[in-house]
Amino acid sequence: MARTPRNTLSADLIMRTAMALMESKGISAFSLRAVAAELGVGPMALYTYFRNKDELYDAVRDHLMSLLPPVPTGEPWPDQARAVCRSLRSLMLQHPFLAHLLASRPLSGHESARVAEGLLGVLCGAGFDAETAARTHTTLFTYVLGSTSWEIQMAAERRDPDAWRQLRASMESLSAQEFPIVVSLAHELARTTGGDEQFDYGLDLLLTALQLKAGHLTTERVRTPS
Repeated sequence: MARTPRNTLSADLIMRTAMALMESKGISAFSLRAVAAELGVGPMALYTYFRNKDELYDAVRDHLMSLLPPVPTGEPWPDQARAVCRSLRSLMLQHPFLAHLLASRPLSGHESARVAEGLLGVLCGAGFDAETAARTHTTLFTYVLGSTSWEIQMAAERRDPDAWRQLRASMESLSAQEFPIVVSLAHELARTTGGDEQFDYGLDLLLTALQLKAGHLTTERVRTPS
């Protein structure tokens, strides 16, 4: 690796090098020493810009989260919430290592807070009280994170012939007498491990329940004068 020319090292260059390393080799290959090697500098040179690995994590995550579009305006609140969730899932699918960054430090960084601010604004605007808005935000965020992380993992296994073969063999070895329903629904279960249709199915279930919740809260306010 060619050495970075003198006086050209910067926080942005380090962040983009770290991101490229995560993209090409995965999050497990990431370290300050590995980033320094990519740049052709000593590890101590990075500490001028980032005090530790977590700060560099946050910089990469903030950069990616800044790519998310703003919450759409002029639409019903369920469609606004749906757009936020879909955009976050799409970003995670484009950059699979982002799932790890979000899971390990979910609300660190300015841009993560901006995304949370946008979704919480949608929920508060829908009439949810503070606790319900917070719980709903957490529910939607963890749904996107969990379902997309699962989808990323399953996609990785499909790309690995040995892992996919072992998974299929494991499913096919199940006893129909001991697990009759799992065996009978094996095809359907395989079809619902990811993809737009499955993601939207789960998201629609959540948003439908939330609309009922919002209606219930409105009714309670009407019944209970302030």
